[in-house]
Amino acid sequence: MSRPIRRHLISIDDLDVASLHRIVRRGADFAAGRCEDARPLRDAVVGVLFRKTSTRTRTAFSAGTLRLGGRLITYGPGDLQENTGETVEDTAAVLSRMLDVLVARTAGTEAELRAFAAQRRMAVVNAMSAAEHPTQALTDLTTLLGRFGRIEGLRVLYVGEGNNTASALTLALSRYPGTALHLRTPAGYGVERRYLDRAAEYAAGSGALVEQRHDMADLPEVDVVYTTRWQTTGTTKPDPDWRLAFEPFRVDKAVMEAVPGALFMHDLPAHRGDEVTAEVLDGPLSIAFEQAENKYHSARAVLEWCVGGGPAGAGDA
Repeated sequence: MSRPIRRHLISIDDLDVASLHRIVRRGADFAAGRCEDARPLRDAVVGVLFRKTSTRTRTAFSAGTLRLGGRLITYGPGDLQENTGETVEDTAAVLSRMLDVLVARTAGTEAELRAFAAQRRMAVVNAMSAAEHPTQALTDLTTLLGRFGRIEGLRVLYVGEGNNTASALTLALSRYPGTALHLRTPAGYGVERRYLDRAAEYAAGSGALVEQRHDMADLPEVDVVYTTRWQTTGTTKPDPDWRLAFEPFRVDKAVMEAVPGALFMHDLPAHRGDEVTAEVLDGPLSIAFEQAENKYHSARAVLEWCVGGGPAGAGDA
């Protein structure tokens, strides 16, 4: 008997171009209601492990599992025997004999998620690590595709901290032909060089543009302005005066007027008055809550891909 397909998603960098495009297209299909009868997780069991708070990602993968016909087991921060000294590898060896997919937001690094994925039975999904938030980037691309009917050639202005969301978006958007990602981040809070270098490699092949600056002068023409919380969930900043560095990077009416016609995106949760004003977040150009709903549609596409379900196509090797 052939072994079921199990694919891990720890980083956007794990996806080949065909798989990236497939997941995004499928997410858009789910969002458009074109595949509501899909049940690729029938008889599958999905574990959801969250050691940090989550509204959108946890709910999206939980609801997505149930809607795709799967069964759900949830774990809180203190539920597994790792808290008593069991190794990640031993925990993964046990869980992989009972679960088909593990969706995990841990307090550790990508290395911990790689350790969970060092087995062949259970797919592992990174639901946010300190360095990267891959499922958020897939949500963002699903939102862009649904709104514009394409991703190729779109121009995005990302404003604020170069956090795990920005890192994932950098890796993802740079793989689409002709796209432009303009990162405007406070000095000392930019996207890490390793992500910029990897994105540059992708951009060299796709004709995309990725640039990072540490000011808000001379904003380019763009289709979307994107920001995130200044204080990334579960983190702190060592500089007590960090807000002074971030103040110029607030998305307000003046920023939106400098890029006329651009839509506004935010991965949420939002702090009105910090990274974005209420006027922008709740205004007519904001698609932040549509973006949040797409986390659910994109989660279904990710889960389907992880278990090898859905329509056959490129990326099924």
